[in-house]
This record gives sequence, C-alpha cells and structure tokens, in this order.
Amino acid sequence: MDCRVAVEAAVPVYDVGTADEAVRIAISKTGEMLNPDLSYVEIDTGSRTSPAGEELPPAFVAADEALVALELHMDVFNVERAEHASRVARKEIGQRLRNIPLKVLDVEVIEADDEDETEPDSHPDDEP
Repeated sequence: MDCRVAVEAAVPVYDVGTADEAVRIAISKTGEMLNPDLSYVEIDTGSRTSPAGEELPPAFVAADEALVALELHMDVFNVERAEHASRVARKEIGQRLRNIPLKVLDVEVIEADDEDETEPDSHPDDEP
C-alpha cells in the first residue's frame, strides 16, 4: 500500500518584521534542511484558526521572532498500514528537521492504477 502523509511543522524564524517575510524564510530554511536527501517533500504554508473559527495567517510574529506553521507532504511506498506510513514520514522528516515540532495531520491512501489490475484476457471493448 502507498500513502501520502501530511505533517505539520512549527518552524521558528528570527529577525523578521512581517508575517510574509517569516513565511518566506521558514520555507527556505525548511527546504535547505530537507535537501538533497528529501527533495521530494512538498512544502506548503499551514493553516491556523482562532478559537472562534477565524482564519489566521500561518505565522505569529512577536519581538522580531516568528513561529510559522508549515505543511509537509511526503509519499510513502510499500507500507502495511496508514499508521506505519505516518511513522515512516515522521521519522524521515524529523531526522532532518532537528528541534522542530512535528504532528501528523493526515494519511491518505494512494490508489493504484486500474490498468495494472485488469486481467490480460479481458478487454472492455470485447463483446461476448
């Protein structure tokens, strides 16, 4: 079974003035830590909401320091269960992102192509 795992990371950034600047630096910093070993991990901005349900920016800036929420997406192949896929992704990403908190958000099973599963003797165009 193959899975796509989404992991949330809380990336600290220093000496920033705005949330947009913090997000750009956090993405760059995370990309440097993951490359070249995990260059296939996709990096996106995370989403945050207030207790009232209001959408918040992905970065919280205070005293020229920021904490940025990022989502990392990784495909994990040949696992037995979704739990196994989440452990593999968290371990692989966590080894490169030292001292950065990680949380598995979602594990999605990647469906195999239907063409690979069809029998060679049966064709959809064949009539009985």
